[in-house]
Amino acid sequence: MHTITTPLAPIPAGHYSQAIVHAGLVYVAGQLPTVLGQAHVVGSIEEQTRQVLHNVSVILDAAGSSLSNLIKVTIYVSDMALWGRVNAIYSEVLGDHKPARAVVPVNPLHHGFQIEIEAIAALLP
Repeated sequence: MHTITTPLAPIPAGHYSQAIVHAGLVYVAGQLPTVLGQAHVVGSIEEQTRQVLHNVSVILDAAGSSLSNLIKVTIYVSDMALWGRVNAIYSEVLGDHKPARAVVPVNPLHHGFQIEIEAIAALLP
């Protein structure tokens, strides 16, 4: 088991790792749509969804995986009325790949963000 840390994604502010690799799988911690080098700017839900998927993607890349190797995704969204817009961007970014997924409605997230994503992916062969 080993930890993954990349300067291309937000550095954890708490006591956790960006990701852990174990037994051929990458476990990505919940990611917010934080943009490196910027204050916590909350854009549209579409912008937030793209950014959080970007953050997950660069962590997977650092671990030796990719979005196309996602097995399971959990999406936390602060307002289910936003779900259609989130799903449209998610579908666009992931294309034909359809990992198992759960959507969990939650209270408002840190810094006013409306989405957080955690994921499990297989390592590239």
